[in-house]
Parts: sequence; C-alpha cells; structure tokens
Amino acid sequence: MTSLPTRIDVHSHFLPPFYRTALAENGHSHPDGMPGIPEWSRERHLEMMSTANVSKSILSVSSPGTHIVPGNDALGKNLTRQCNIYAAELKRAHPEKFGYWAALPLPSVDAALEEIDKATQEGADGFGLMTNYHGNYVGAPEFDPVFDKLNEVGATVFIHPTTPCIKLGNDTSSAQTTDAVPFGSRYPIPIFEFFFDTARAVINLFSTGTIDRCPNIKFIIPHSGGALPPIMTRFIQFSSVVPGGRVLDAATVRKQLEEQFYFDLAGFVFDGESGGDGQLKAFVEGFKISHEKLLYGSDFPFTQTQFVKMLADRMKDGLENLFSEKERLAIYEGNAVKLLQDGRSKI
Repeated sequence: MTSLPTRIDVHSHFLPPFYRTALAENGHSHPDGMPGIPEWSRERHLEMMSTANVSKSILSVSSPGTHIVPGNDALGKNLTRQCNIYAAELKRAHPEKFGYWAALPLPSVDAALEEIDKATQEGADGFGLMTNYHGNYVGAPEFDPVFDKLNEVGATVFIHPTTPCIKLGNDTSSAQTTDAVPFGSRYPIPIFEFFFDTARAVINLFSTGTIDRCPNIKFIIPHSGGALPPIMTRFIQFSSVVPGGRVLDAATVRKQLEEQFYFDLAGFVFDGESGGDGQLKAFVEGFKISHEKLLYGSDFPFTQTQFVKMLADRMKDGLENLFSEKERLAIYEGNAVKLLQDGRSKI
C-alpha cells in the first residue's frame, strides 16, 4: 500500500516500439543529449502508476515529437498517425487508466489540420505540441490555421519543450536548421534549455496575438512554467517601452493566464529534502497563481519509476507546506478531472 494521494498524471509519455525504431534510425538515439531512448511498455507504465498511486495517465509523445526529420513531411505525417492510432487503441482498451494528448505533424500545416480532425474523431483528450518544430515556434504566423482550428474545437493543448532550434531560410518545411545550444553537448538539453524553450514558446504565443485570437484553447505548460515566471513581468512591460512590436496589457495577460493556462508539476519543483521552498513556491506566491491551475505530472519514462516515487514523496511534503488538504486534492486530481471533462464536452 502507498501513502501517496491518488493523482491524475497529465505529463506522461509513451514510446511504442515503432516510434523507438524511427528515432534510432533517424539520428535520435540520444534524444536531446540524453543517455538513450528510455524503455517503455504498457506494463511498465501501469507498474509506475501503481507505485505512485496514479489513477490515470494522459499520454503524449515527448521530444523530439513525431516530425523527426526536417523537410521529411511524409515521415512526420505517417509517424504521427501511427502514434495517435496506438494511443487511441490504448485508451479504448483501458479507458479508466489512459487518455492521450494527440501529436501533430507540424511544421506541415495541412497534415496537422487533417490530424486534428482524425484525432478528435478517435477520442483524443487534447493535443500535445512541441515548443518548436525545426525552428518554427508555436505562435508563428504560419501556424495560425492550426491554432484557429484548435480554438474552433475548444482544445486542450499540452506544450512540451524540445531542443531550441533556428531555421535557416523562410520555408516552414526547410531542411536547413541548426540547434540553438551554446554549450553544445556539454549538458543534456532537458536540464535547463527545456526551460528556456518553454519560455520562448509561451512568450511567442502572447506576443504574436495567438492567445488573443484563441480564447477557447486551454494550455498546459510543463515544469511549473519553466523559465517563464521570472521573465513574465519583463516581457509584458517591455512591450510598452520599446516601439514596433505588439503592446501587451498586463491586466489582459493576467486574465488570460487565469482563464486559459494550467501548469504541471513535473520535475524538481521543491528544494532540499523537506518543506515548501523552491520553484513552485516562488511561482505561486510571486505571481499569485491559484491552486486551481496546478496539475500533477510524472514525466515517465524519462523519469524512471524509482525517481517518480522519490519526487512524489517530496511533492507530498512540499504541497502540505503550501496548500490546504482541499487544495491538494484539487492539484492531484480534481483540477485534471474538470479540465478533461470540459475538453470532452467541447470536442
């Protein structure tokens, strides 16, 4: 028996055999500088869920996503379709245990629009997007038709970081890209570059007007917002100081954050071995983020089961230092239940 509270995991990944093979065959045997492609199976996932007292996992494809070769739209489209079919079948077989955020084959806009329709019909709970697709960042004008479609269906969009990237040339599907990682291979990308790319993506969504244009989309931002919180005030206020760009209104942005954004707690959101200090405390107290906007995430299998359990134990202590019992129940399960129910009612 576990003493951990029951939880719904909105940040949980799957890597079916064909996806692992595609990664290995196309230059991603060490995705984002990690030691290797982690092992995953339905059985391993259910074991993790039992260990951490996860009642339901909402599965998604992690970095590098499903469009894994710049310029190869056919491979991206086919791999995306395979992954979404696999996730849909897993959900049908275990509806109480699994849901999924469907992948999209961006930067191919036409293929992504087709996939939204197919995944919606197959029962996707929402959509999982990368922060960028070969240097094309979410919020880019080229992606407007996709976000307009997601807004039309009232989708929940889970955004996952990937390696920062710069595209060379103006073609959205250009095969010419370069990784924007000044330290090269010295550090695995997820340690801190993931946080920076999360901030880039969210800032771009606001600064290009995508959030203004798409009020019906609910966004889940991972890792307690990554590097976004410390620079939130700066990018909002700076827009009214330096001419030429889109001017953001602080009250409007705040309202949009409260109405459209959720933040998952995957990763190291607490310092030390006990107490409530750390990244999450700075975020919720510094920016008055409501407990109603927080969701549990394990990041399995990139975080292996023993570490999922370790972080869950640490989270139990940390949340008890920050929130009441009623608020904790909402963070672990209630907020996700409501978000999933709202999403299904729209889709």
